[in-house]
Amino acid sequence: MSVRPWRDISRRKSRQIMVGRVPVGGDAPIAVQTMTNTPTEDAGATIDQIRAAEEVGADIVRVSCPTEDATRAFRLIAKAAKVPLVADIHFHYKRALEAADAGAACLRINPGNIGSRERVREVVRAAKANGCSIRIGVNAGSLEKHLLEKYGEPCPEALVESAFEHAKMLEDEDFHEFKISVKASDVFLAVAAYTELAARSDYPLHLGITEAGGLIGGTVKSSIGLGMLLWSGIGDTVRVSLSADPVEEVKVGYHILKSLGIRARGVRLVSCPSCSRQGFDVVKTVEALEARLAHITTPMSLSVLGCVVNGPGEARETDIGLTGGGNGRHMVYLSGVTDHHVADANIIDHIVSLVEAKAAEIDASNEAAAVAQAAE
Repeated sequence: MSVRPWRDISRRKSRQIMVGRVPVGGDAPIAVQTMTNTPTEDAGATIDQIRAAEEVGADIVRVSCPTEDATRAFRLIAKAAKVPLVADIHFHYKRALEAADAGAACLRINPGNIGSRERVREVVRAAKANGCSIRIGVNAGSLEKHLLEKYGEPCPEALVESAFEHAKMLEDEDFHEFKISVKASDVFLAVAAYTELAARSDYPLHLGITEAGGLIGGTVKSSIGLGMLLWSGIGDTVRVSLSADPVEEVKVGYHILKSLGIRARGVRLVSCPSCSRQGFDVVKTVEALEARLAHITTPMSLSVLGCVVNGPGEARETDIGLTGGGNGRHMVYLSGVTDHHVADANIIDHIVSLVEAKAAEIDASNEAAAVAQAAE
């Protein structure tokens, strides 16, 4: 039994599918996704953006394929990508066929927009032939006319009904390798729709608050909506939709998962907002450390607090801690225990060296454990 039951998240049981080599659903880690915003026809620019997203930990990247030229370029892009790519398809079912043949790991479609049942069958045949999964993408901004007439407006019931209608289309073709999203820009609508869909099915769910906004506003909005769902155990992949660089979407996605203790990547930084008690410039120190430690992917924790009010207590809970002291000398904690002091001028370089050494130690320990397990 956990010693901290109030932190436990009981994850919803969903069936598992594969997006390329990335498992989604079941007991697989929650995947972090983003989407390119370059013209897909510009293969070089799109590949560069995918590589940047890969470097900060993207598990899956979605690429829009609105034209035949785009799906032609997609073949080159898919070959260059290290992560599975989702081809974003809306109205042109032939783009789905082309993208499947060009190396897409998943097709993002709205079966209701594809057209006739025969066209849906063609897309399913292409997905089966190429080992593609499918994401059913329901969006409050593009609900079917008959559902809007039935409910009068986008509402949770309408989004969920749309999702089930589309799922049935695929299941009628004996296709089950799909996940679903029921996105809305309204946090309450999205959360209610996902909650109802989760309660009524075991489909793997891709979470997102669509059209969330810019970097700051969109981060706050997505954190609230996704946080509510993830805390309830709902969600198998996440995408933070920002009017910003896709790299920022990935970073925010990991920060959300990290804050909930669901998935860790890199340094989890605990820092105070600073006040007149601070023994060093906390804001500038944190900014410098975030930049200097961006290359660390090993999960670990670092606390940086300006004074002794909360500093020692926070340091006891982190791998490395820094607490402001007097006369330009500050306390450094290792594994929660006071270890030594550091002077003002040496703070940044010293903490970076400690973090790098700790990361190397953790990596070596993990590697040794893996070797030992393999030998059993």
